[in-house]
Amino acid sequence: MTDSPRVVFAPDSFKGSLAAADVARALAEGWSAARPVARPMADGGEGTLEAFAAAVPGARRTPVRVTGPLGFGVDAAWLWLPPTDDAPQGTGVVELASTSGIELLGGTRRPWDASTLGFGQAIAAALDHGVSRLILGIGSSASTDGGAGLLTALGARFTSGFGASIPPGAAGLEEVVAADLSRLRPLPEAGVQVLTDVAHPLLGSDGAAAVFGPQKGVDDVARADAALARFAEVLGRTAGDSLPVTAARHADPDAPGAGAAGGAGYGLLAWGAELVPGAARIGELTGLREAIAQADLVVTGEGSFDGQSAAGKAPAHVAALAREHGVPVALVAGRIAPDVDTSAFVQAVSLTELAGSAEAALADPERWLRKAGATLAG
Repeated sequence: MTDSPRVVFAPDSFKGSLAAADVARALAEGWSAARPVARPMADGGEGTLEAFAAAVPGARRTPVRVTGPLGFGVDAAWLWLPPTDDAPQGTGVVELASTSGIELLGGTRRPWDASTLGFGQAIAAALDHGVSRLILGIGSSASTDGGAGLLTALGARFTSGFGASIPPGAAGLEEVVAADLSRLRPLPEAGVQVLTDVAHPLLGSDGAAAVFGPQKGVDDVARADAALARFAEVLGRTAGDSLPVTAARHADPDAPGAGAAGGAGYGLLAWGAELVPGAARIGELTGLREAIAQADLVVTGEGSFDGQSAAGKAPAHVAALAREHGVPVALVAGRIAPDVDTSAFVQAVSLTELAGSAEAALADPERWLRKAGATLAG
């Protein structure tokens, strides 16, 4: 038996740079004296499929070609998980990041016409396969369309005053006057769980447009918020209107997580799905709690650690579990915002500071992750 410490590496992916498993491996290589235990994390965003694939024996990737956020074809995949007692035909895991995600824009921003249509197409493909349950990860979105695109792919039709289908994206929501959900596909028999990393409502100063719109290029938050409000009004009409009786009647724009992924959380609530904390669900599946209980140190992290990181993202969940077990936790991030509170961590290492600049850190992230691992090992 060696006396070297038992270290659990449980980072999220470094968005646009490295998958969570690669981050964990590089950190462990840097801390070569430890007995590393890798538990790659995700919270519903980029890396969700990889986290499930690593944790579930027999998981199988199923390729699918979908319409990307700007209307061009994108090769993606959804993940089939083997049957269980409560899902006898298996579970389908679908990730918004790889079908309608912001990284698919290649550095550009299209805030008014980016759509979640491709995400809905991938969900439909999993339903066509006959899965009993769906698990949907909705982080890292490119759009602010309230989930209109994904609902369209599932059979809904949203029309303007002229009776034509509305255009994609937030701009289309400004034209919507009616919804036809008569052909909306039913949920699978064991239901739909939506993994989200935030608890924001759909509308207002803490909503999808105000909080997440600027990072997607939204230059008029009030306009985008009004478009989302118009969409919510159409979906939430009372019994005297033409909207069929569906779960959409009962979708609450104020529900925690309704504003996730540019309002895709609201669209999925309208379909009848259940929103759950993504990091907690994935941590449960990967045995993170059990690994932390036996650890001497936990190392977590993500690409950019800022004020939003405490609102349900993977590092916050990992740190909370470590505190429960009295295990110290350290943070490694590509960038750590200067005004963010890192007092929950015994050590916080920024790759940008190690490398001397963000550009240098992004040019060779594995090198600097190994350096961060060695720094933590002391």
